[in-house]
Amino acid sequence: MISDLFIRLVRLDDAQELCGLLNEIIEIGGTTAYETPLTEDEFRNGFLLGERHLCCYVAIDFLGALAGFQVIERHPELPDDWVDIATFARVAPRIKGIGTALFAKTIGHAREAGVTAINATIRADNKGGLTYYERIGFRTYSVAKDIPLNNGKKIDRISKRLFIS
Repeated sequence: MISDLFIRLVRLDDAQELCGLLNEIIEIGGTTAYETPLTEDEFRNGFLLGERHLCCYVAIDFLGALAGFQVIERHPELPDDWVDIATFARVAPRIKGIGTALFAKTIGHAREAGVTAINATIRADNKGGLTYYERIGFRTYSVAKDIPLNNGKKIDRISKRLFIS
């Protein structure tokens, strides 16, 4: 339940648990563009550090476990005042509303940083991700057709954006 969540900025000592959460999603497949599990260092450098990193919020359940995270960062293929977003929620036990709770903090951070738009690029076979971003106001503006996965299968990537004030 969303009211049982505590949202805070990520800490570097969250990296191991968050990397495990993401790797479980990667291993299941079908909901992230990542296809190969990450090491903790790769996770830390790719999601928590670096000049492109803007912020990362984590959702903590009532037992104190990390239930999900959301990161925004600058991306070289986007306008300078845009950021790219990624959202990941723990597989089990699932908690409804994690993405929405995280986004309430993330969008505030983006506004304070002068961001004018947020981009989300989602695999076309990730129905949950597509639904989530639509529900919070993102709209499709671009589709990259037939992007190959490691196994050769081709999947479209749908880019959605949300303009913020």
